[in-house]
Amino acid sequence: MTRGEIDTIAARLPGAVLSGPGELDAWKIGGKMFACFSHTETRDRNTGHVVLRCSDSDSARMLIDAGVGRKPAYFRGAWLHLDLPDLDPDEARHRIAVSYDTVRAGLTKKAQAALPPREEDR
Repeated sequence: MTRGEIDTIAARLPGAVLSGPGELDAWKIGGKMFACFSHTETRDRNTGHVVLRCSDSDSARMLIDAGVGRKPAYFRGAWLHLDLPDLDPDEARHRIAVSYDTVRAGLTKKAQAALPPREEDR
């Protein structure tokens, strides 16, 4: 996977907004981050990583223990660091959807109501 491919997947999600550039580039929903890139990554390089939210800390720990990803620096709890060159496209779509849906569900009811409806990709 490349950064550009991750951006394409995230951009299709209703209400998703890319913030940055800055110290971090991040995809957000309702002002809350669901995908994060280091400022050193570029859109067209097949290098780097993405940090995504898991549904809970136990899921993140299980994925880390299974070798799917690793614990990201500076993030606590239910976040997962995934290396882009090793990331399967189907796994990427699934992980981005879980991250988006988890963060969206944590927004206030008012913020959720202001967002476009979520349609499943498949």
